[in-house]
Amino acid sequence: MASPSIELAVPGPDGPRAVRISNPDRVYFPQLGLTKRDIAEYYLAVGDGVVAALWERPCMLRRFPEGIGGEQIYQKRLPKGAPDWVQTARVAFPSGRHADELCVTEPASVIWAVQMSTIEFHPWHSRRADTERPDELRIDLDPQPGTSYEDARRVALAVRELLAELGVPGWPKTSGSRGIHIFVRIEPRWGFTEVRRAALALARELERRMPDLVTSRWWKEERGPRVFADYNQNARDRTMACAYSIRARPTAPVSTPLTWDEVPDADPEELTVRTVPERFARLGDVWSGINEAAWSIEPLLEWAARDERDRGQGDAPYPPHFPKMEGEPMRVSPSRAKPPTSMDGAPPISGPASKP
Repeated sequence: MASPSIELAVPGPDGPRAVRISNPDRVYFPQLGLTKRDIAEYYLAVGDGVVAALWERPCMLRRFPEGIGGEQIYQKRLPKGAPDWVQTARVAFPSGRHADELCVTEPASVIWAVQMSTIEFHPWHSRRADTERPDELRIDLDPQPGTSYEDARRVALAVRELLAELGVPGWPKTSGSRGIHIFVRIEPRWGFTEVRRAALALARELERRMPDLVTSRWWKEERGPRVFADYNQNARDRTMACAYSIRARPTAPVSTPLTWDEVPDADPEELTVRTVPERFARLGDVWSGINEAAWSIEPLLEWAARDERDRGQGDAPYPPHFPKMEGEPMRVSPSRAKPPTSMDGAPPISGPASKP
């Protein structure tokens, strides 16, 4: 017996497309009773905004076939059975393998992904035309234990001041959890290594200005109760929830774009699947100007060179699944690092050398 289904008329380049949604009454968010149909209708309501955020980017899908309480699938390769109008972008991996990932160019692609039980959309920070050269620098402000969203907000406003000194606009959004993301549109002239290096230089400068509130330290044991500026979100193949993406948490929060004037007072707990469509209908996409200008990361690369030359701050650790990178320090937490040993394997003797 065929499962129940509905068809939604979704805007397409040549007129509406009919997208089938099977099991539309399946509950994805039990606490709120939100169904698969509710998720599809949410993404239809913010269609222009989410398509702009995903446009021409390889995209990883976070799928929940049984709802957020069940199994989750991190889907890089496009799921089987896609209509011929769903487009892809090919990305390569260090292993030599590749994946054809979803590449959104119209709202119907988003709704088809919802049909495949997608709740979250995680795009690359590069586009299909050149997947190896990012056009987006991402600043991820992640509160650590002992800190709060309010702390992340204070840091976000400091980031705004820092970017203003560089003459660069930043585009803030809630993460959909406890943090704040700030995106910067950049010229696609550099590879992931350089863009990540620029993000690390920015994080270190922010840490110097707010040492009691900000950390750029990769190892959790070194961070303390501070907001972590996660530079590694700019490494290759790292993805973040896009603007307008729902997050798979019980209250169905949305990673919501903000204006800078809203940052001091915006409450992320109020920005959900149920409230963001009305906000979008009223304000439109508050990030609509993000593509008007692209910025050079050269000033940040100069900061990186200064840090290494004057402060002895070279590269910092990559995430654990990355291959060892050139110039990267030892990838082991300080508490587990072994002290250097002498040639015979014994710990070196401290103090002045003995006389012959």
